[in-house]
Amino acid sequence: MTAIRFLHTADVHLGKPFGGYPASDRLRVARQNVIGRLIAIAREHQAPHILVAGDLFETPNPAAQTWRQMATEMAEATDLTWWLLPGNHDNLREAQATWDGIEQLGHANLRVLFSPDPAQMQDGVFLLPAPLATRHPTEDPTGWMDTAPTPDGAIRIGLAHGSIKGFSEGVMPADVIAPDRDQRARLDYLALGDWHGFTQVSPRTAYSGAPERTGFKHNGCGICLIVDIDAATATPRIHQVPVGVLDWQSVTLDLLPGDDPHAQIRAALPDTAHRDMLVKVAAQGRLTLGESSQLAALEASVGPEFCHFELETSALQTEIEAQDLEAISIGGALRTASDALAADANSATLSEHDRDIAAAALRRLHAMATEDMT
Repeated sequence: MTAIRFLHTADVHLGKPFGGYPASDRLRVARQNVIGRLIAIAREHQAPHILVAGDLFETPNPAAQTWRQMATEMAEATDLTWWLLPGNHDNLREAQATWDGIEQLGHANLRVLFSPDPAQMQDGVFLLPAPLATRHPTEDPTGWMDTAPTPDGAIRIGLAHGSIKGFSEGVMPADVIAPDRDQRARLDYLALGDWHGFTQVSPRTAYSGAPERTGFKHNGCGICLIVDIDAATATPRIHQVPVGVLDWQSVTLDLLPGDDPHAQIRAALPDTAHRDMLVKVAAQGRLTLGESSQLAALEASVGPEFCHFELETSALQTEIEAQDLEAISIGGALRTASDALAADANSATLSEHDRDIAAAALRRLHAMATEDMT
């Protein structure tokens, strides 16, 4: 009986610079080490094939050092075969030189999928790839799979990159891939990339998610999938396996006067090593001016515990009381400035943007004034 086990991953985005993060060096190193972790997982689970469903690279022209060292590391794992699909970030039109360079290295276990043709993975198992020719495809790249010939009784595995049912992480147009492609093409499994979080669209169709997250859209560490197919028409068994070393967490705080934001943040985060965690806190609701300045100070006091910590307060309303303004100054230029900012923050004629700027400036002024008194 024909059966296969393989590892499904996508959206590795090697070469991503992470220039907007102070910890960019750490993020780049974690991404560079993904290949070794995928190799270890494939071996641990005795999965001889690794399917990469697009966007192996962040850009179509990664540095030669990036793709050459990646190819060498993959090739050294001679017990594994890598099936590499061009996605929208590394599509064939823009990244042809990169893919040609990998192909010309001549590593037998690296299979660059240049064309939509059935490829035999092992006896009785065929891969139907849908490489992207351009960054902005206008037609469903998986359409050819419906009529793709394979021997009777063969296991059919589709490999594609793009949005389905409204899922999209990049510049792909909405709903590129037919949501019932697995049924139309008689696929035993459709391995998808583009959506960076795990999503099982149907019993036979899944996005693996990214092995290392690229932002705060999906909480947690990156994963890959180990997929077992026992025979043609058998329902695949899909097992999620953690890969990422960095834990991305987006936290929303709904605050009212008297709340303890620090305690709420601690309660919302998983009990894992903070040094491996990137945290984005969005504070909303309302606090007094004094509490707002204490919240702003939280970023400086708690932030260094984490790999990355950022606080967003644009949706937070500030209740300004007389004693808060007196804490800044009871008179003089500082009091004049704080009174003016308080008036702007509560103005009915200013735009919301301008009111937010005034409130943020007032919080900053209060924090500086009260800090000077401690």
